[in-house]
Amino acid sequence: MARRTSLEDSTCAIAQALDVVGDWWTLLIVRDTARGVHRFDELQRELGMSRKVLTERLHLLVDADVLTRVPYQERPVRYEYRLTPRGHALLPVLVALQDWGDAWVLGDGGTTATATEASTEARRVHELVGTRLPELQLLDDHGELRDPVADGTPFTVLYGFPGAYARADSYPPGWSDIPGTPGCTLESCTYRDRRPDFTAAGATVHGVSTQRPDEQRAFAEKENLGFRLLSDADLSLIAALRLPTFRAAGVSRLKRLTLVIDRERVVRDVQYPVTDIAGSVAAALATVRRLSGAE
Repeated sequence: MARRTSLEDSTCAIAQALDVVGDWWTLLIVRDTARGVHRFDELQRELGMSRKVLTERLHLLVDADVLTRVPYQERPVRYEYRLTPRGHALLPVLVALQDWGDAWVLGDGGTTATATEASTEARRVHELVGTRLPELQLLDDHGELRDPVADGTPFTVLYGFPGAYARADSYPPGWSDIPGTPGCTLESCTYRDRRPDFTAAGATVHGVSTQRPDEQRAFAEKENLGFRLLSDADLSLIAALRLPTFRAAGVSRLKRLTLVIDRERVVRDVQYPVTDIAGSVAAALATVRRLSGAE
């Protein structure tokens, strides 16, 4: 294995963390594992790195208890690499790096909950069409773990939103001044009003934000939504799909977008950026009807 300069004697926690994940290949392996890429050959194909370097980095991450090896074949024995709780705790680091890159490397450094249609992050989101959402569970607004992909209907409409609160004074300071944040209540209530149409077309609707479940429950009860909101407070869904975020009041917030996913977990349609909220709901319904009619 390649020799690395160790910083383990430093009293700085940043230096100690970099001793584990300071190599850029290492963080990219964590990124792709969070995306559902678990096998050696898949990781090598996604990352384009040599087998020797990948083997070294995987050994490092297993030794550091960031990844664990899980057998998936007996003869010969082959392993998948899965995030441990310690590895899962790195997801906010990945999302923060992505947010910084979108804002300061690919953007102008401004805080925004939306994007231009020609932006690099918009292209990244639209490239999700045809990809598969890995298995994961999120807490719903009643604190119960739930698969974001419904198993009772052919399609799931996941609309991501920055945040919606039952009380006007619960919004972070300056919230309405951030481009793209206004309209979360309108969006949820429009889905509420069109929910019978989505049900008739064979789709389950879920809203998702990074808010706590109790905040979501208070909002859902106030607006009588009638469908579940999902909390991605631990950023699992965001990391799995590399969804765009922004920071407000010290919290990573999901930018407004809409995904249509089939029961095989394949993303069939994407809306991003969303600038016409009522129009985006109508477009999601039209997409579900089109896909249902094609089956």
